[in-house]
Amino acid sequence: MSRDLRKYVKDTNTRILIGAILLLFVVGIALIWIIYGFGAAVTGFLCLLGALVPIALIFFALFGLDWIVKRANRD
Repeated sequence: MSRDLRKYVKDTNTRILIGAILLLFVVGIALIWIIYGFGAAVTGFLCLLGALVPIALIFFALFGLDWIVKRANRD
């Protein structure tokens, strides 16, 4: 087992993020469906997807800037 703590932190943060998104979508949509019905669950799902669009755009913009800076500073 390696002792690379940076890789461990990166893996842990990735797992937490994936778990949070799955929990939000699966449990959240299931609760909406149980309480309010199918139509509300579909609307809730679309709203969650709509909320993720700006977050994803910001993430990809920052990821792209990071990639450009790393390529430019390879000396």
